[in-house]
Amino acid sequence: MVDLFVDRILVKNNKDQDELDTEREIVMRLQNRILMLFFASAKCDTCQEFAPTLHEFFKQLTDEFYVERSAQLVLLYISLDESEEQLESFLKELPKKSLFLAYEDPYRRELEAMFNVEELPTVVVLRPDCSILIPNAVEEIIRLGPDCYRNWHEAAELIDRNFLMNEDFEEKSMRSFSDPVRRLKYKVEDEKKKKKKKKRKGWGRGGDDGGEVEAGADDKDGGGHSGAGDREQSILGEGAEIRDAGDAVSAEEEEEGNRRIDDGKIRRKETDRKREQTE
Repeated sequence: MVDLFVDRILVKNNKDQDELDTEREIVMRLQNRILMLFFASAKCDTCQEFAPTLHEFFKQLTDEFYVERSAQLVLLYISLDESEEQLESFLKELPKKSLFLAYEDPYRRELEAMFNVEELPTVVVLRPDCSILIPNAVEEIIRLGPDCYRNWHEAAELIDRNFLMNEDFEEKSMRSFSDPVRRLKYKVEDEKKKKKKKKRKGWGRGGDDGGEVEAGADDKDGGGHSGAGDREQSILGEGAEIRDAGDAVSAEEEEEGNRRIDDGKIRRKETDRKREQTE
């Protein structure tokens, strides 16, 4: 993707319209990211109708108010406007974090031909290697909203997979709203328990080597075979506890998981309401 714009000047859609005009700046902004090329025109009524949807889509994936970490996503407006005034007018409908090509840059038309743009609006979604992921994602964005990014993320095989929603609660390792309940149901074990289970399996095989290692370790601690027996009994007891728990989850645990999910949704609605009031 970087090669596609390495000799070009990309402009930020901020108040000062800062330029990315060095290879290093462009690499830093585009490398290992999904790129959305938004072909549109201010004179196109359908483009005007789609712009707010695209704005909200991009904001919910990149604004830290909505996500713990911004998605690996770049929005680049390729103007097919008939004047610079039209371009400037349409930029007001787009996110401040988006980029665009200047009106005087002829590369706009080259990209239009390169990606066979036949209708407006068109959103061409590119993988980091510049291959086309979605020829035109307009309908998908309208239908699925931010959820379609997860599909793109997987299909593009991005290196970093740390996209998390704020509503995923306090545990940063959670993947979805159902994760708290799923973790309780299946009794996910930590590394310490896994190591203990491995030791238990070693004793169960009854191998001479394993016995000598454990005995040697006990002798160093001064516990001898008696210490090994105590640990074995303790671990076997814990293993039986885990086995008896199985996949069952207590009513209290399930209720707690559901409560956390509901609280997260309520917090999200409340913050959205406050944000709307301030705006």
